[in-house]
Amino acid sequence: MKIRSVLLLLAGLSLGNSAWAGDAAALLDKYNCHVCHQSTGKRVVGPSFKMIAERYEGDTTAVDHLTQRVRSGGPGGWGRMPMPAAPAKASDAEIKLMVIEILATK
Repeated sequence: MKIRSVLLLLAGLSLGNSAWAGDAAALLDKYNCHVCHQSTGKRVVGPSFKMIAERYEGDTTAVDHLTQRVRSGGPGGWGRMPMPAAPAKASDAEIKLMVIEILATK
C-alpha cells in the first residue's frame, strides 16, 4: 500500500494541481477501461489490472512503456484481442496516472 501511495503522490506532483490529479479510479471509469479490464480476477477481454501489475512488477520502464501502449493501442500482448488506442481527449498525463494506478494494483 505504501508503494501505491508514493507512486500516486509522485504522479500528482508531476502532473501539477489539476482537479483530477489524485483520482485515477475516476479516469479509469471515464475512459471505460473497465469494459475490457477488471481490477482483479480472471481475464475477460483484456487482462485484469492485477495481472498487468504482476507482469510488470520491478520493471523500471513499465510506466513509460504502458503509457505509450495505452495511447497508441496495438496488437494484443495477452492474446488475440488488440488493445484499442486511448481516446484523443485523454491527455498523456491522464494516461500516465491511470497506468501508475494499474501498476499499483495488488
